[in-house]
Amino acid sequence: MSVYIIGDVQGCFTPLERLLDTIHFNPQLDQLWFVGDLVNRGPQSLEVLRYIKNLGDSAVTILGNHDLHLLCVAEGYQKAHASDTLDAILEAPDKDDLLRWLRYRPMMHHDQGFTMVHAGLLPQWSITESLSLAVEVEQALRSQQYQEFLIHMYGNKPAYWSDDLEGMERLRVITNAMTRLRLIDKDGKMDFSFKGKIQEKPKGLYAWYEHPNRKTKNDTIVFGHWSALGLHMESKVLALDTGCLWGGCLTALRLHDRKIFQVNCKPEASLKHFMK
Repeated sequence: MSVYIIGDVQGCFTPLERLLDTIHFNPQLDQLWFVGDLVNRGPQSLEVLRYIKNLGDSAVTILGNHDLHLLCVAEGYQKAHASDTLDAILEAPDKDDLLRWLRYRPMMHHDQGFTMVHAGLLPQWSITESLSLAVEVEQALRSQQYQEFLIHMYGNKPAYWSDDLEGMERLRVITNAMTRLRLIDKDGKMDFSFKGKIQEKPKGLYAWYEHPNRKTKNDTIVFGHWSALGLHMESKVLALDTGCLWGGCLTALRLHDRKIFQVNCKPEASLKHFMK
C-alpha cells in the first residue's frame, strides 16, 4: 500500500486522471490524501467531487477555502465570483449528497507522522492543540445549525489568536488560519493581502512556517493553498500547490519515500479572461 498526497485540484479532473495513471493508483491498495480545494475555477469540479466521494476510504480530503466557498454559495450566503465554476455542482441531481459529504470533511488530517492542513497553522498552536481546534469547526459544520456558521464565516477579524476567543470569532480565526493563511507577523497577526512569491513578501512578515516561535517547527506539515510558492520541500515543511489551474503542474507526493510525481497542466479555458 502507498499513500499519495495530492495538491490543490480545483476542478481540474483531466489532469487528476492523468496523475493517477502516472502513479498507477489502485484504490484497493493505495490511499490518496487531498490537501483541500477540490473545486472551483477549473472546468470539472462536479466530476472531481463525484470521483473522490466515490473513492470512500481510499481517499482522505480536508477542507480548503474554495470548498467552504462552495458551501456558502450553495446556501445563498455568499455571491458567486465571476471566476467561479460551480454551476454544474449547484445544478446536479446529486447536489445535496455531494454538499453534505463535503461538509463532513475534516479541517486537518494527522497520520503516520504527517500533518495535512490546507493553508497553515498559527505559531501558538501545537499539533495536538490544532487538531482539537479543528474539531470545533468540524462540529459547527456538521451540526443542524451549520448555516449559522456559514453566515458568519467570512471576515478577516480577529486576525490573531487568543485562548479567550469565543463563539464565531474563535471559529473564524481557526478557519482563516487553516484555510487562508500565508503570512504572519512576529506577534502572530495574520495578513491576508499578499498572495505572491515568497521572495516578494512585505518586510516584517514571515511565511507562517518560518515564524521563529512556531510550536510545530519539529512536526512534518503538508499543505497547499499557496500556488505562487509552488513546490516547496523542506525536511518538515512540504508545500504541494503547484498551480495546475494556472497552467503549472498537478503534484503528488508519495509518503513513504517522499518521491514527487507531476503532470503538466494547461491553463483552463474558463480562466483566459481572468488571467489577462
